[in-house]
Amino acid sequence: MNKIEEFIEQQHLLDRTKKYIVALSGGADSVTLLLCLHRLNYQIEAAHCNFHLRGEESNRDEIFCEDLCKRESIPFHRVHFDTKTYAELRHISIEMAARNLRYQYFEQLRKDIEADGICVAHHQDDNVETILLNLVRGTGIKGLTGMAQRNGNIIRPMLGITRLEIEDYLKSNKQDYITDSSNLVDDVKRNQIRLDILPLLEKMNPGVKENIAMTARHLSEASKIINNSLDSYWKRKTEIITFLSNENAPGNVDELETSASIGISTIKDYASPEYLLFTILEKYDFNGKQVQQIYDSIDNAQGKLWTSPTHELIIDRGYLQIQRVKSKKILEKRIPEEGNYVLNDQLKLKVYIDEIDDTFKISKEVHRVTLDAAKVKFPIIVRTIKNGDKFTPFGMKGSKLVSDYLTDIKKNVFEKRKQLVVEDAEGKIIWLVNERTDERVKITNSSAQALILHIIPNL
Repeated sequence: MNKIEEFIEQQHLLDRTKKYIVALSGGADSVTLLLCLHRLNYQIEAAHCNFHLRGEESNRDEIFCEDLCKRESIPFHRVHFDTKTYAELRHISIEMAARNLRYQYFEQLRKDIEADGICVAHHQDDNVETILLNLVRGTGIKGLTGMAQRNGNIIRPMLGITRLEIEDYLKSNKQDYITDSSNLVDDVKRNQIRLDILPLLEKMNPGVKENIAMTARHLSEASKIINNSLDSYWKRKTEIITFLSNENAPGNVDELETSASIGISTIKDYASPEYLLFTILEKYDFNGKQVQQIYDSIDNAQGKLWTSPTHELIIDRGYLQIQRVKSKKILEKRIPEEGNYVLNDQLKLKVYIDEIDDTFKISKEVHRVTLDAAKVKFPIIVRTIKNGDKFTPFGMKGSKLVSDYLTDIKKNVFEKRKQLVVEDAEGKIIWLVNERTDERVKITNSSAQALILHIIPNL
């Protein structure tokens, strides 16, 4: 308990005038955390999650936690989850589902009871396991610094003590705890490190855990210097534009907040281009192997596409362009006659016919076009482009592939995907929306009526 108190004070983690939630599973770690903080006179309330993954064991854990809190007069909160169904619906692992559910609940509870933070029972051994896992995965310097003492509202007061010290504390206080049977089976990577790899390393050097933890502290200090340099460079360079959800970027939230445009020359000018690239791209969920591939291809992979779980990246005309992975849903809207039509959440189309007289003027606006009404057959269709689409660009003779035209005007892959066309009943593309009309439907001196197509924001 003394080491925990010292660690809390050294790292300025807790304040006795504030309230905290303790994540209580019933295992040795969380029981120790609960009792120590309680006996150090911190204001705490316990929260337990029943994931219903281990049958009667799950219910046993909940009862144990409730009884412990009653004995210690600690407020107790609980929640029940259908974890398997949650995982199946979201196509994620059981472990990820449990983690997501747990932290979502803790954060909501924190707000509800006006707590300052959520205390979790990670200790030095957990930290060492995390560092080794990250080393195996190839996560870079950040991953090798281990767990943070405080990460947002998550607080880890026990990172300064070992699992053995936790067991000694419980034994000396004659306090029992729950053992999760799943932790005794080496069927997941963390348990393989805990049960197989670390014991082997300890045979080579009994102090390996302390040495790894010390190295992580050194790397953490070194990373502060590196991050300071990166931040300073990043902020100075106008050719690195990143929009992330926590930056409250202006404009279209769906597009802007999770996009990026990164000048390749700016990346190259940094002292460590690859590390700068890794620091940026990891925010968009690209892994170390992908970053290596992107960096190796940065000069000769024009138009190549990489995909992370959440984002896509292409190399385009000296820039890395990033956008969030979008739904593959194809827009196709049938327009039978004049009127106002909603195309999607962002756009509407106004369609009407006007007489061509002495006061009529041909539109020069890209989002509002005037066509010869007699040359267009209804119904017309507004849709995204397809492979093989052709049109005759206004002012030109002969047809041209829409994809080639878009390439000629420097549209990248992302912009091409979003490009809309208007097609008439004869299958003729009459307008490459907001870009160019078709020569075959232009207004001439013999035109009597104009078909007007006007794209407007769907506010």
